[in-house]
Amino acid sequence: MIIGEETANFNIRVPEDAHSSNKDMPTFSAYLIAIVRDSSGKIIQVYKQRSRSPTANFIALMLPYTWFTSNGTSLTLTNTGGGTCSFAPNLARGSPCIPYPDVNTGNEGQPYIVMIQVGSGQQSNPYSAYKLAAPIANGNGAGQLVYGQPVVSSNIMVSGNSSYFYISQLFSNNSGAAITITEVGIILQFNYYSTYYSGIITCNQLLVWYDTLSTPISVPNGGGIVIYYTFSVNP
Repeated sequence: MIIGEETANFNIRVPEDAHSSNKDMPTFSAYLIAIVRDSSGKIIQVYKQRSRSPTANFIALMLPYTWFTSNGTSLTLTNTGGGTCSFAPNLARGSPCIPYPDVNTGNEGQPYIVMIQVGSGQQSNPYSAYKLAAPIANGNGAGQLVYGQPVVSSNIMVSGNSSYFYISQLFSNNSGAAITITEVGIILQFNYYSTYYSGIITCNQLLVWYDTLSTPISVPNGGGIVIYYTFSVNP
């Protein structure tokens, strides 16, 4: 056993490739990117910020099956209407079984991404958020934006050492005046099967990701904005 001052005299050189490279584990990154165009289609602003705001709903859905079985408990999910549902996956008959989420396929038992939603408010604690503070409605009226359909990349893309996918959505401004966006979120319609298909349970729409913009974005009348969420892993 080497103790005391002897440890300082243990003159063995550590190989360079044994030192930490700060890449011992893959790193996860999420970004919010917005491209704003005027009424002629010209790009007038490109905005990007790092996104660090999964909500409590998202964290609950990412917990492993063993967490629920080890703790013998369930978690409460809160939908955008303020309603709640209890969630605890298990292998027993009638227990939740979550299919892979996608865009809306018409399969009522499958979770799907409803939209990227934008708003004109802000919240100081994104983790506890279950809805946007002041959602901007879908439409052509005053204070409204026309919501396009969300698009999810069909494949995991590889660029250099990074792998990523994205969610994007177009918003058009036909309201007659500029619209200012200060908050953005991802809304998931959360449905799941009971094991052995004994029924379909729905928790309705859940806010799973939320960001307050560091700088408000103004969308001019007659113009539009495309918002991207990109999620990447680097080795």
